[in-house]
Amino acid sequence: MIKIPQALLGLLACVIGILMSSGAVAADSDIVVVGGEGADCIEDPGCVNRLHPDIPMAARARPGQTILFRTRDARDSRGAATAQTTEPESLNGDFSRVHPITGPVYIEGAVAGDVLKVTLNNIDPGPYAWTMGGSSGFISDLVDGQSLVIWRLNRIYAESDDLPGIRIPNGSFPGVITTMPGPNQLRVMLEREQALADAGGRVSLPMANGADPAALCGPNGSARDQCLRTLPPREHGGNMDIRYLKTGVSIYLPCFIDGCGLAIGDLHYAQGDGEVSGTAIEMSADVWVTTEILKDGPDLSRGPHFEGSAQLLDIPSRRFYAVTGIPVKNAGDVPPDMRYLNSDVIAGLENLSNDINLAARNAIDGIVDYITKTYGYNRQQAYVIASVAVDIRISQLVDAPNVGVTAVLPLDIFIGN
Repeated sequence: MIKIPQALLGLLACVIGILMSSGAVAADSDIVVVGGEGADCIEDPGCVNRLHPDIPMAARARPGQTILFRTRDARDSRGAATAQTTEPESLNGDFSRVHPITGPVYIEGAVAGDVLKVTLNNIDPGPYAWTMGGSSGFISDLVDGQSLVIWRLNRIYAESDDLPGIRIPNGSFPGVITTMPGPNQLRVMLEREQALADAGGRVSLPMANGADPAALCGPNGSARDQCLRTLPPREHGGNMDIRYLKTGVSIYLPCFIDGCGLAIGDLHYAQGDGEVSGTAIEMSADVWVTTEILKDGPDLSRGPHFEGSAQLLDIPSRRFYAVTGIPVKNAGDVPPDMRYLNSDVIAGLENLSNDINLAARNAIDGIVDYITKTYGYNRQQAYVIASVAVDIRISQLVDAPNVGVTAVLPLDIFIGN
C-alpha cells in the first residue's frame, strides 16, 4: 500500500480549497451557502446553539448539491476576532452560548426514518484559533492554573508565539455534525438527562439564557425548557469530537424529522484522541459537504457510523468502517462491571455519566452487528473478528454526560471486498 506523506496531503487539500473557492469544482449557483453573517450567532440567521425539532430551517438543499457551512468557533467567534484574545479570562465567560452550529439545512426528499450520508469534501480553516488548558477537562484537578494559546493557521500547520518551537499539522474536522432530534427522541433525551441530573450525574440541562433561536428556546420561548444543549453528543450525532471526521470521510446520521435538519459547528484544526483539556485548536472554518439519502441505511440506534480512507488512521488497510458509542442503555439494565454495586439508581437510568466502559460496549456491540449484517457471519464469529481486528479508540472524554468511543474496523481484512 502506498502511503501519501502528510505534507503532500496538506498540499492537495490546499489545491482543493483553491478550486472550491474559485468555483472550479461547482458553480456558485450549485452551492447552498449557510451562515457567516453578523457579529455573533444571534445576529446570524444561519446559526443556532440549541437542538429542537421545531427550529426553523436556515436553508434547503438537494441530495448531491454542495452545501457550504460558514461556521463559528466554539465560543461564537468567526475569523480574526480570535487574534485579539490575550487573556484566559476572556474565554471564561458565558457558557450558555457555547458551541453554536451553522444550519439547520433541510435536505429535500429526506423523511423521518431515513439515514443521511454526509461526505466532507473540503475544510478551509480561519486565520486564527485558540486552545485553553488547566481550567477544565479530564484532569483539571491535577493542573494548577490555566493557560491560553492563540494559534496562527494556514492549510499546512498551526503555530503560536505562546508555544515556540511547536508546529501542529493540519487535521481539520468538525467537532459537531448533527441532525435535529424528533419529538420522541427529544422526550427520551430530556427525561433520561433529567434523571441523571437528579441522581447527581454531570449533564448539561436546557438553559434558556443565551439560547438561539430565542423565540423558541429563550427565556420567553415556547420550548424554553425543552431545547437540548449542543455540548454532549447523542444518537443524532452532535458534539462527537472525533478527529477522524476529516475531508474525504462520510458520516451516517439518522433523520428523526423530515428534511433531517443538518448542522455543523465547533471546528477543530487539530485534536488528540480524548481532547483531554476540554478544548482542541478551536477555530471557525468554511466546510463543504454533499449529502445522500439512504432509505435502508445502517442501524444508528446507538450513534452515528462513518467511513473513509484508512490513510486517516494508522491501520494497515485502505479503507475502514467505524461505529460510535455513548453511555446510554435500556432502563432496568445494569452493565456487568457495575453489578457489584447492587444499585437501583443505575438500573433505573437510561444514561450514565461519563461511563467510558458503557460507551465502549455500545461501540463494540454496534460493530459486531455491522459485521454480522454486512458480511454474513454469526455473532460469535463477528465477536472473534472484532477481538482480533477492531481498534477501540477514545473520541472524547469531556462532553458530559456522553463520553465517546469509536470502534474502527479495517475493511481490507475481508478478502474479495
